[in-house]
Amino acid sequence: MAGSPTARRRRLSIELKKLREQSALTCAQVGEALDWSGSKVNRMETGSGRVQPSDVDALCRFYGTTDELREFLKSLARQAKTRSWWQVHGSGVPQWFSIYIGLEQDASTLRQYQCEVLPGLLQTEPYARELHTCGSYLPPEDIERAVRVRLERQSMLNAPDAPDCWFVVSEGAVRRVIGDHELMQAQLEHLLGAVDRPSVTLQVLPFDAGTCPTTGSFTLLGFPDPEDPDIVYRDGITDAMYLEGEPHVREYNRAFDELRAAALSPRRSIQLIKDMVKEGTQ
Repeated sequence: MAGSPTARRRRLSIELKKLREQSALTCAQVGEALDWSGSKVNRMETGSGRVQPSDVDALCRFYGTTDELREFLKSLARQAKTRSWWQVHGSGVPQWFSIYIGLEQDASTLRQYQCEVLPGLLQTEPYARELHTCGSYLPPEDIERAVRVRLERQSMLNAPDAPDCWFVVSEGAVRRVIGDHELMQAQLEHLLGAVDRPSVTLQVLPFDAGTCPTTGSFTLLGFPDPEDPDIVYRDGITDAMYLEGEPHVREYNRAFDELRAAALSPRRSIQLIKDMVKEGTQ
């Protein structure tokens, strides 16, 4: 069973929706039978609200599940209420991004394209702080909380069960000077160290790669349990978009494969960064 409360909540939603569809009932019909609103059933199936174990119990008895499945789903509901480590940072982590962190922590594969900045999982503390500070209206203490969360997220790369991470970054993201040249020099050196991990692959999409099938950065998350479908994540300044379903995932996988094909090989990408580091020290 997936570890974070976010993943448990998502798994619970998937299972509840599956039970209703197997019963060939609508949310409205289930709600009427249990003296609930149809919107309540829908919220439980989309994970848009807290699900009480007692409500899960009622649903399972209505659907006629086994005792074993009923207790499993009730345990998911109970465990989904626990606080995650990143939630102690409060306003340093907006709710829409908190959802992503929970999914990221349970992913077994991560495929990410970054066109503007380097991936958060590969950033140094000064680089991350500069990004959070630029144009931000957050108070200094919230900026520091956000930076700490970003650095703590990176610990997953050192775990024995680290996800298989594949990053494609535009050459502009590698060459763009964030902060100053000294900060960027340290960031590029850190990047070379990060890709030494067996679970991390990095490719640079060169300026002359031609037209590519994307309009912005995105992340594809895959999970170890086949019952948990892949998800596409795209974020903005104040919100994020989560895309599920086979058509979305298929097209983003296709786009990522085309980006990988157009990018420099991992070996040539590392050499490009090494050359930039060398040029910076001369």
